[in-house]
Amino acid sequence: MSELYSISVKDMKGNDVPLSNYEGKVLLIVNTATGCGFTPQYVGLQELYDKYQDKGFEILDFPCNQFANQAPGTDDEIHTFCVGRFAIKFPQFAKIDVNGKDESPLYTYLKKEKGGMMGSKIKWNFTKFLVDREGNVVGRFSPKDTPEKIEDKIVALL
Repeated sequence: MSELYSISVKDMKGNDVPLSNYEGKVLLIVNTATGCGFTPQYVGLQELYDKYQDKGFEILDFPCNQFANQAPGTDDEIHTFCVGRFAIKFPQFAKIDVNGKDESPLYTYLKKEKGGMMGSKIKWNFTKFLVDREGNVVGRFSPKDTPEKIEDKIVALL
């Protein structure tokens, strides 16, 4: 079993969610922010979710306020904004840190698996990690890589 599935995260209400709940699915894990220049990517993310969710694809959205204070609201405020403005339906979790001493164990794991040319540190909002059905981190994409640009990589895993 992948180490990924031994990690738990918090939902927006503070409840533990074991990532083993997503075992067997293709995952796109994204650190997001509501006040970022990349925030319109929520449109593309939702389009991917609509197209592939019934084929075993999930997007896991982790708001993060570590970059220029671009996700300042509460978890509820962030969720209300995303549902109201972008009609998102994919799972959105509690706000986390993706770097530093308080970083989420999920991001410690993702960065260990795919440090890549970008280095291990998350540089900005909307960094994306692609995980196959076995829990292997198979891709890391920069904030500039739009959801549409990585769709073929997702489809190949489905």
